[in-house]
Amino acid sequence: MGSSLSMLWGTNDNVIDPATNLSGKQKKLVLSTWNILKKDPTSTGVAIMTAYFKKYPEYQKFFVSFKDIPLEELPGNHKFQAHCLNVITALGIAIDAINNPPLLEASLTNLGERHRKRGQTREHFDHLKVVVLEVLSASLGSKYTLEVRDAWSRTLDTTFECICKELS
Repeated sequence: MGSSLSMLWGTNDNVIDPATNLSGKQKKLVLSTWNILKKDPTSTGVAIMTAYFKKYPEYQKFFVSFKDIPLEELPGNHKFQAHCLNVITALGIAIDAINNPPLLEASLTNLGERHRKRGQTREHFDHLKVVVLEVLSASLGSKYTLEVRDAWSRTLDTTFECICKELS
């Protein structure tokens, strides 16, 4: 009976949520590590976007507000910082809605529509996923286990899949 109640209330760590492709345990891992990362959202966003432009410099041209600013100057640029905070806010919305798939989908659909207007593609998001996982590894240190990596990878896959449905 205990396991039936666990499944009913969604507390069974091994049950995969078909909407997110995450188990209860994976959701907990994402939420707990997110709590670490969101303590300094601007720095987290700057780390992600700086690494993104370092690895894919051609993507900086999509950002009119800071497309001509040298990479090494970006972290101190307030327009860049504001965009980085927006990135982390959007990621936070997705993570906060991890247990509410309809809200998650609605939020990400809107984000996808905005990115379509800017000319972003699936490849841009695939590259962003690689960078986010690298920054998470560096930021979380020993807390970035294989289980955490897998949980975040699945979270980003679900998030970007929903966004990318709107890109074409």
